[in-house]
Order: sequence, then C-alpha cells, then structure tokens
Amino acid sequence: MNTMRISKATPEGIRFSCINFHYAKKVPSVKQGFNVWNDDGEWCGVICYGVGANPHIASPYDKWQGQVLELLRVALNGKQGHGNTSTAVALTIKAMKKMYPYVDLLVSYADMDQEHFGTLYQATNWIYTGLKNADTAGSAFIIFGKKMHSRSVAHKGWKQSYLWLKENVDPNAEEFITKGKHKYLYPMTKDMRKRIQILSEPYPKKGGD
Repeated sequence: MNTMRISKATPEGIRFSCINFHYAKKVPSVKQGFNVWNDDGEWCGVICYGVGANPHIASPYDKWQGQVLELLRVALNGKQGHGNTSTAVALTIKAMKKMYPYVDLLVSYADMDQEHFGTLYQATNWIYTGLKNADTAGSAFIIFGKKMHSRSVAHKGWKQSYLWLKENVDPNAEEFITKGKHKYLYPMTKDMRKRIQILSEPYPKKGGD
C-alpha cells in the first residue's frame, strides 16, 4: 500500500498548481516547492516556500533575510483526502529542516478576505500571533467591479489612488478595505520556539467561539 509522499516540484508544476488550485491565481517567487502525492500515488498539487513579498520578514526576529521563510502556497486539488492536507504540510516542513538547516522560522497567513482562519496551521501546531492589518486600505482597489492588487494597478501605469482611478479609469472605483490576515509562525528550532512563544495568542475560531 502506498503512503502520502512528497517530491521536488518543477516550475511547470508550481505554475499549474498556483493558477488552477489556489484562490490567488498568481505564481509567487518560490525558493522551494514540493509535489504532494496521495496514498494512491496520485499527484495532488504543490506546497511552496519562499522569502515572500515582505523584504523585512526576518527583521522582527533579529534574523537575516533567508533565515525566515514564508509558506507561500498550499495549492492542492483535494485528492489528498479529507484531513490529509496537514499531513502534507508536516512532510514539507520536515523536508525543509533537512534541506535548509539555516532556516530558523516559517511564517504564513490565513486570509480573512477568503474567510480563512488558519485551521491547517492550527492542526500542525503553528504559533498564532494575531490578526494583522484589519480594516485597512491601500493594498487593493475595486475596479470595474473586480478586486485589483495595488501592484497590478501600478503595472498598468495607473496611480495607486482611488480618486485618480475614479477620474481616469472607472467612475465607480473604490478602495478595497481588507478584513486582515491571521499570522502564524512555525519555529524550526527549540531556541526559536522559546523566543517566540511569548507572542502566542489563542487560536481564532469561526464565530469567535
């Protein structure tokens, strides 16, 4: 009988999974990606790690860039089976410890705009450190009825100002007000766990219970 396993992902596999299996529909800059294979030997998609979009991701923990990585995508098609996503993530964390012994900490986020609370991270014993950037604007806009990230707005040569967008692109343009993201940390060493344990808060639950 086969068991769930992982293997190194190709750029093609990463791109396919991120576009087809993840709500963001975007391919981040990936340092390490893993294929996930279920108990029946079927390919289920990829799990990816990298430095993330925040150039100061390591600064709060007195580490240099590269010692702190972000779990960027869990882009799976559901064939891994109910409840087995946490097993897949645990396998990739174990592999990361061997492949990158200098990495002290992993960071990830659960997007409240997608009604994600981080159940996966809770199941794999990540440390929860709170809801970040709730009720803030500036990261995205609503243009022609669709959400557009500020980077995409800039890429088009437009100003990152909803007033400018209303005057020049879409008279109904609005700022997108985010619900924020739940932040989770996974210490890769005992020393780091001791250092960040003080940041721990109770896990969030749907409905606040």
